[in-house]
Amino acid sequence: MPELPLENRPYWIASTAQSTPWTQPQASPGLPAVDVAVLGAGIAGLTTAYLLREAGQTVAVLEPGDPATGVTEHTIGKVTAQHSLIYRNLVRRFGREVAQRYGDSQQVALEWLADEIGRLGVVCGFSRRDAHVYAEDPRLCDALRQEAQAAVDCGLPAEYVEKLDLPYPVAGAIRFRDQAQFHPREWLLALAARIPGDGSYLVRGVRATGLREGDPCVVETTAGNLVARHVVVATDYPVFDRAGFFARLEPYRDLVVAGPVEPERVPAGMYLAADTRHSIRTAPYQDGQLLLIVSGEGYRPGACSDVTARYRRLAEWAGARFGLRRLDFRWSAQDNRTLDRLPYIGRYHPFTRRVWVAAGFGQWGMTNGTFAGLLLRDLILDGGSPWAGLYDPNRVARWTPVTKLVRANLAVGGCFVRGRLAARRARQPEELAPGEATVCRVRGQLAAVFREESGRLCAVSATCTHRGCVVAFNEAERSWDCPCHGSRFAVDGSVLQGPAVQPLPRLQWAGPCLGDG
Repeated sequence: MPELPLENRPYWIASTAQSTPWTQPQASPGLPAVDVAVLGAGIAGLTTAYLLREAGQTVAVLEPGDPATGVTEHTIGKVTAQHSLIYRNLVRRFGREVAQRYGDSQQVALEWLADEIGRLGVVCGFSRRDAHVYAEDPRLCDALRQEAQAAVDCGLPAEYVEKLDLPYPVAGAIRFRDQAQFHPREWLLALAARIPGDGSYLVRGVRATGLREGDPCVVETTAGNLVARHVVVATDYPVFDRAGFFARLEPYRDLVVAGPVEPERVPAGMYLAADTRHSIRTAPYQDGQLLLIVSGEGYRPGACSDVTARYRRLAEWAGARFGLRRLDFRWSAQDNRTLDRLPYIGRYHPFTRRVWVAAGFGQWGMTNGTFAGLLLRDLILDGGSPWAGLYDPNRVARWTPVTKLVRANLAVGGCFVRGRLAARRARQPEELAPGEATVCRVRGQLAAVFREESGRLCAVSATCTHRGCVVAFNEAERSWDCPCHGSRFAVDGSVLQGPAVQPLPRLQWAGPCLGDG
C-alpha cells in the first residue's frame, strides 16, 4: 500500500498560485454598497457574481477564508451530467419531465462552461472525456441498464456498455459521451479576476454574521455592514437559519488520494463505481506524467471515529487497482444533499424577493454550481426563469415525503443525544497524549479538549454554535466536526466550515489541567 502524505492539501491548490485581486477589509464602519452581495466564493458564488458583473450590476463577493480554497477546490473536478443512478430514481419519483429537465440543465451548464472557457481563453485543463458509472457486482447490471435507458429517454448521450478501459474487469457500465473535466481552481481564479472594478470588489477574511432583509438589504459582517439590493447566499450550507435548511440538507464527506500513475494503467475517461462509490479521473502532472485522482470512503462528518483508517483503505484500493507506488496528495471534500436529491436554487424563503440561495449540490457542484449562477442571474435580472420551479428551495412540502424528512431529523436528534452520553464515558484531559483529543465533562462543562505537541491543552466548548449538537474529533485533519449539520472547527474553536458562523468558545479553567506537560 502506498504511504499517505503527511499533509492534507488538494492538488488544485498546490498546483496554482494565488493571484486574484482580493482586498482586505479596511478599518471603516462598513463595506461599499453594491447592487448584489454574494456570500461565498465557490463555483456557485463566483459564477453568479461574474454573470451579474457582465450584465452591468455592481457586486461584492465576501469570502471568510483564504480565496479559492473552499468546497470547489476540494472536489475532483468532473463536469458531467452523469450523476450516478439519478435519472431512473427521478423518473420513478417525479416522472420523466422532471428527470429530463434536470438532465437538460446539467448539459446546459456543461456547454456554457465549455463555451465560456473557450471564449475567454482560460487555461484550466478543460478537456472532453466520456463519463462512466460502472459496477463490478453483476447484481447491479439491471439497475445500470435501467439508468441507461432512463437517461436515453431524457435525451442524454448515454449507452449501456459491458467493457471499460479500466485495469480491472467490470460487470457492466453506462457511458455518457462528450462530458468534461478541468482544473476547478484555475477556473475560479479566472472568474474572480474579472469581477473587480467599476464599483465591484472581492473581500477576503470577512464572514457574514447576520442579515436584515428589506429594500435594500443589510448584511452584517465581521468588517461592518454591507448594503445591497440583493443578497446571494452561496456558502455551501446556507449560513442563515431562517428557512429551515438545517432540516432539509444532509452533509456528506468524501476522502481523496492522488498519485502518479504508470502509462499502461491510465484510464481515458472519468469513472464512478455504483457499488463501492469510488470516483476516478486523471489530471496533467509534473514531467509529463498523469496524476490519478481517486475519491471514496464517504461518511457523515462527525460520525467517524477513525478517518485515518478510511484514508488507508482508499490508498490501499488505489494501489491495488492502479498500481500506484506513491501518493503525493490527500484531501477531503464536503457537500450537502437535499432530501429529494435536487439542489435548492432560488428564493431563500417564500416571502423574500431579494435574498437568494444556492445549496445542496449533492457532490455534483461543477455543473449544479455553474447552473446555479445562470439561474440566479435570470431570477435577479428578469424576475423569473423556466427552470425556477424545478429548483425552487421552497418545494419541500410538495416533493419531499414527510417520512423522509422525519427520518433525517430523527438521525440528527440521535446525534444530539449520543454526543452527550458519550461524554460521560470519555477520557479525561490529563489522560491525553500529544495529538490526542477527547470530548468530556470537566467541572460541569462539556469540553472539547486537544493536547498539542508541546503538551499544552487547548480546550473549547464541545457544543456546536449552530444548533447545539456535540462535536466529534477528526484525527486525520485535527478538527472538531459536528455530526448534525456538518459545521467544522479548528482545535482552537475557529470556524472552518459552516453553517456555524460563531467559533467554539475557549474554556479557561483554573488549575493544572491546562498547564504544560
